Amino acid sequence: MTQRLNTSQRSKGGFWPTLLAWVSVLTLFIAVLLMAGAGPAYRWQLLGLGEAFALLRNGVYAAAGAMLLSVLLLVVSGITRRFRAGVVAVVVMAATLALLYSPWQQWQRAQQAPVIHDITTDMQNPPVFTALKDAREAAPNAVDYPGEATARQQRAAYPNVQPLVVDGPVTRVLAAAQAEVEASGWQVAAITENTLEATATTQWFGFEDDVVIRLTEQQDAVRVDMRSASRLGASDIGTNAQRIEIFLTALRERLE
Repeated sequence: MTQRLNTSQRSKGGFWPTLLAWVSVLTLFIAVLLMAGAGPAYRWQLLGLGEAFALLRNGVYAAAGAMLLSVLLLVVSGITRRFRAGVVAVVVMAATLALLYSPWQQWQRAQQAPVIHDITTDMQNPPVFTALKDAREAAPNAVDYPGEATARQQRAAYPNVQPLVVDGPVTRVLAAAQAEVEASGWQVAAITENTLEATATTQWFGFEDDVVIRLTEQQDAVRVDMRSASRLGASDIGTNAQRIEIFLTALRERLE
């Protein structure tokens, strides 16, 4: 009698809850592989940028499919009272939400950010790339600052991107700037008496953004101007402005 009841409980709902559980987990696994692999595949030159973005997009589609399957599994597990399947559904849903959070955040930033990629604290007289000029000329984006159209959009979108004025000799400020650049993991290209050029590489896709820091002596102070410009892409979705704000804040704290 007991054996018949156990058999009846196991067969309730048939093999569908188990099948849905396995398919949802497999779909989530595929989504993770596609999304996590898109950046390294481009960075290691295994795929072009368009192909890498297509891989990422397909990963998002797979993640959405995993979410739909897990919702269906949750409903089926409730109807058939297959509670283990319900636990799998909840785990897959939570993991999928966590996986999609970063792309969703990037998408939100892209909707809000202007389509610009060259940000500076001095839009009238932007710091100039000298040591990195050849590298930037070989890249799609221009070496020179784009001009007033970009400046107007920057002022509207990033009003907090402002020069930093600090006390102390230029040599001390330059040494602190170099220390902060190295702490940020940027590759130093050149250092002069009052400028520093470096390249920041993003962790996931390995995009290269160039940075130039210029120091100008004022009465009993030093003005620090900074420019951060992407080599590739029409929009930086706010990355360069954020980089400048974070760096200048950290530099001020280091000098204090």
